[in-house]
Amino acid sequence: MIATTPVARWTWGRDNQAADKVVACLHELLTAYTVLARHRLASDVPNVSLSVHEAGKSNSYLFQGNFELDATSPSVDIAHQLADQVKNSLRPGMIGAVYAYAKSTGMMPGGNGALHGGELFRLGASAFVDYVSTDLVTFSDLWMPYDLKGRAQPAVHAANAPRLAAALRDLAEALGSETDPDDPTYFGKPTETGIDNYFDDGIASDVWSRFEIPYRYNEFTHAPGFGRIGYRRSADGEVQYVPVHGEHGVLGYLWASDTENAASFEPRDVEDDESYTAGLQWLDRLRSAHDRGLSPSQALAELAGLTENNKPGTLDLASLRDIASE
Repeated sequence: MIATTPVARWTWGRDNQAADKVVACLHELLTAYTVLARHRLASDVPNVSLSVHEAGKSNSYLFQGNFELDATSPSVDIAHQLADQVKNSLRPGMIGAVYAYAKSTGMMPGGNGALHGGELFRLGASAFVDYVSTDLVTFSDLWMPYDLKGRAQPAVHAANAPRLAAALRDLAEALGSETDPDDPTYFGKPTETGIDNYFDDGIASDVWSRFEIPYRYNEFTHAPGFGRIGYRRSADGEVQYVPVHGEHGVLGYLWASDTENAASFEPRDVEDDESYTAGLQWLDRLRSAHDRGLSPSQALAELAGLTENNKPGTLDLASLRDIASE
């Protein structure tokens, strides 16, 4: 199972006297990525996002960009090659902190011999003043004795936990720093060798239902920026709506209310990845429509392809949500 927010996080850090912060940051990131690849925890060509902040101005960037790397070259060589590209594109100013991130996707052994894919890790590195740090975040439960629903997964754990433990050990050696498990998350408790589950009265906790499902649903009912970005995502009165169909039936309902400047997607089953992913895509489309100055009903009509002969239904939002939950 892959959660929306981190399941566990580990960090490494040490003093660094290198004059070139860009090289130092990229070297840490690529060194760590090489370790993950060696343990088959990263199987794709890394795409790196890098930002260079102006000294004394945290919101001022001297550079922001993405790079797809040649994974066959040594990390030191790549770090210097990328640093040269960055320096040729830098805005004038003194370099402050440098941050770099790479996502790791891959296929890991899951239950019943199946392979589970998706975003397994996010790797980050930073360099500032005379210090470099690296952090590794996982969104998956494949390394845990019990999955996020509290179900035992001995075969999955046996196949994947030793690889994570070995990677954490080798990361400490390669980065020259002890592995520092971060604070517990909603889903698990990171250790120096892996992740421990939560237990309630001796029974593994169903943290998926307790935290992941409410988090997912919250995205459809609360607009970002404390409700100030895009349309509102809740309404008290009637809304116009249309069903959204997927391969296996209705995924949810796209709705809008001009009266309350609100529009969103009401998923039928937020736990279903197809419905959840489709809903997020509709939220992105609604945000784009809002930014183009469309009213909620105009956005609904455009996105749903409504015509004079194909009009939306009308219902109060509470009743629509009841229908979606049936």
